[in-house]
Amino acid sequence: MDPLSIRAMQSKDDAQQCAAIMATTEPWITLGRSFDDCLAVVADERREVYIAWDADHIAGFIIINMHGAFTGYIQTVCVDAEWRSRGVGSQLLQYAEDRIFSESPNAFLCVSSFNPRALQLYERHGYRVVGELEDYLVTGHSEILMRKSIGPIDDYRKRKQRQDA
Repeated sequence: MDPLSIRAMQSKDDAQQCAAIMATTEPWITLGRSFDDCLAVVADERREVYIAWDADHIAGFIIINMHGAFTGYIQTVCVDAEWRSRGVGSQLLQYAEDRIFSESPNAFLCVSSFNPRALQLYERHGYRVVGELEDYLVTGHSEILMRKSIGPIDDYRKRKQRQDA
């Protein structure tokens, strides 16, 4: 598959299109997220949203949080059902990792235990399980916390200081 164009979300229309995709695909259906719930997540100005485009169509998007204890937290990876298994998730992950690793040596994400295909994708990309949050979002299911690292924070900061000097 040819690389998609990935860019920052730019408009309310972009947010509404992303929310529509999210509300009509898994795992958000199982999580019981409405369009309005999804729109609130996508439109949260504290997060960075990057959209993968094919011409005029959104193939998927990714939301990252660059603030807080888990700087570099990938909050959402959402691929339109018609685009799944075509490399969109991998392209979005690579884009997010490039962004995250420019400021932090760690990327984090959670994946629902009922979403084994996503878990496999993240493992293929080097993410490792670091914890499990039982009954966190849905009774009877866990959120699996995963991490991909390019090194300890202390080493990363020292390397960045040398580069900036």
